[in-house]
Amino acid sequence: MAHKSEFINALDARGYIQDATDLTALDEKAASGVITAYIGFDLTASSLHVGNLVSIMLLRRLQQAGHKPIVLMGGGTTKVGDPSGKDETRKLLTPEQIEQNKNNILKAFQQFLTFGDGPSDAIMVDNSEWLDKLEYIPFLRDIGRHFSINRMLTMDSVKLRLEREQPLSFLEFNYMILQAYDFLELNRRFDCVLQMGGSDQWGNIVNGVDLTRRVASNTVYGLTTPLITTADGAKMGKTAKGAVWLNEDALPAYDYWQFWRNTQDADVGKFLRIFTDVPLDEIARLEALEGQDINEAKKILATEATAMCRGRAAAEAAAETARKTFEEGVSGASLPRIEIDAARLHDGLSVIDAFVETGLAKSKGEARRLIRGGGAKLNDVKITDEAQTLSSSDLDDHQQIKLSSGKKKHALIEAA
Repeated sequence: MAHKSEFINALDARGYIQDATDLTALDEKAASGVITAYIGFDLTASSLHVGNLVSIMLLRRLQQAGHKPIVLMGGGTTKVGDPSGKDETRKLLTPEQIEQNKNNILKAFQQFLTFGDGPSDAIMVDNSEWLDKLEYIPFLRDIGRHFSINRMLTMDSVKLRLEREQPLSFLEFNYMILQAYDFLELNRRFDCVLQMGGSDQWGNIVNGVDLTRRVASNTVYGLTTPLITTADGAKMGKTAKGAVWLNEDALPAYDYWQFWRNTQDADVGKFLRIFTDVPLDEIARLEALEGQDINEAKKILATEATAMCRGRAAAEAAAETARKTFEEGVSGASLPRIEIDAARLHDGLSVIDAFVETGLAKSKGEARRLIRGGGAKLNDVKITDEAQTLSSSDLDDHQQIKLSSGKKKHALIEAA
């Protein structure tokens, strides 16, 4: 479907759109001039992770189309805690911890967006600027009266806790009101007309659209992205190591590159569209590759995604390290290797047995201790499950599997 604005066309073509309050009207507004839009990020950790990346890319697409992004730092809302998708209350952070997290997180945004004073330059705003100054009784009278408890109880973030009979504090219950108030305040201050976010934020976004209409008599819009999952249905961004952090001090560039390199075949096209600036016609060519050729597409995905987050030099260095490890290092005579009957890989070869057979562990007990201690890796990815098995899907471009014990001991398994 063709849209009027470059912005909505780009979102639609690359698979960003899940729901919108009035997509047609938003499209017309984006086609008629510069619009300002925002996404909020709570400051619960010192770095954002790949799970936040879709939202960051939304702001990037907005700016690429000539519009103005607002990065809303949740210095105020972090003091409350978003109950969305959580089974228990978030740990409350001190104001000093929140401020430190904000400074660290800003570094990641500077890789994806251009900040400044121009019409389409991004700005960073902290909602503590207004939330910390609210007076309780006036806020209840002016804002709270527009919210129905009946409707609030139907929100997924609330309903999930109640159905599971898990505690939901009054503090957290206020979160959706504060988030809605953010939209109203940004509309007043910056003429912001669009809030974007993940699909789990749909209810909160609609609240903000409704509140801005009721209080300021202004029409604003909401847009959400789908939950990004891998081909096997898992939540995108979760690995055996845990979260895939965006900041270099939380996760080295090489590990970040390897995360994208290990993408499943079926996800390569989708991830190229969402997480890189590779042109759509080139993506169509890359995702049509089959067999071992698809690994070239994975390397392009890894390098382009890493370049966007960590810089081109870091991405190319990571790619070269991987090339030397898997192509030069792997073929070196100094690396021990064993041949395994392809049928054993088809049936599933125990990693415990593999470490013993390659000589990386002297016994099964030592192999288990290596895994428990975090020193065992399969194709540079940490092994956390002692019951894990190797299969033909773990073979690299050279039909080899790399096992590592610590940082210096490696061995190869080749399919015979």
